[in-house]
Amino acid sequence: MNSTIWIKSTLLLALVTFLLAPFTFLKPTLIVEPAKEKATNVQTQQVKPIVKKVIEQPLHQVNLPDFAAIKDIKTKKQQFFNFIKPSIAGENAKLLAKRVKLESWLESISLGLSLSDEELSTLTRLVKKYRVNKKASVLQQVNELLMRIDIVPTPLVLVQAANESAWGTSRFSRIGLNFFGIWCYRQGCGMVPGGRNTGAKHEVAAFKSVDAAVARYFHNINSHNAYRVFRTIRFELRSQSQPLNPEILATGLLPYSERGADYVIDITKMLRQNKQYFQDSPASVDVVAE
Repeated sequence: MNSTIWIKSTLLLALVTFLLAPFTFLKPTLIVEPAKEKATNVQTQQVKPIVKKVIEQPLHQVNLPDFAAIKDIKTKKQQFFNFIKPSIAGENAKLLAKRVKLESWLESISLGLSLSDEELSTLTRLVKKYRVNKKASVLQQVNELLMRIDIVPTPLVLVQAANESAWGTSRFSRIGLNFFGIWCYRQGCGMVPGGRNTGAKHEVAAFKSVDAAVARYFHNINSHNAYRVFRTIRFELRSQSQPLNPEILATGLLPYSERGADYVIDITKMLRQNKQYFQDSPASVDVVAE
């Protein structure tokens, strides 16, 4: 009996071993994890979107030289001065012609003579244009106009134009022929400056011609209250029969820039450094008092 049980047990064990044998040689299933990327010290650079540069079209039809393309400094300076100088000479000539008329009126008044209706009409227009007191007497008006209607020496105008326009390469000079940093306050009157404060409404004036830009500069100097000191210095030089020295007159330009004294110092340095370009300026117009 016992032997029979042992035999059955042995046979059962053998059968189980036989059935499981094929599986005992199988490799266990491996769980393969995705490989981790190696850390590097190089950070992924973000690609900046390409912003197309907006090309501003000039607000004028003037054939403006490409001053930025002129690499030789002396050549650039000479060409810039030559480009601006004719407009300055033309404006100074107009002012001298007006002075001749004013001095003739002053002489008539001093002799007790009255101005003609045509002369009074012209006087009224000049009083308005140059912001002279309308209620003043005719004599006072003529004297005040003689203080305001006068030339600005060519060298001084040239270096201010060079300083304000970066020798004709600035955006405002290229797009709007504004060589003097002149502002305007009517919407659409010029070019909006890039750094304008929120809420500010000023623009940088645009001009259709170089003559117009130069004329506005002269009118500002000769009429705006900010340049009263400049005009007083000029008048005193005239009264003493002294030359209208550009460096002396430059001291009256403190209000021209928010840089104040530093601006005047820069202008004075430019006058001295560029004297070689001013030799052909007609002395009778630019520097000699009447």
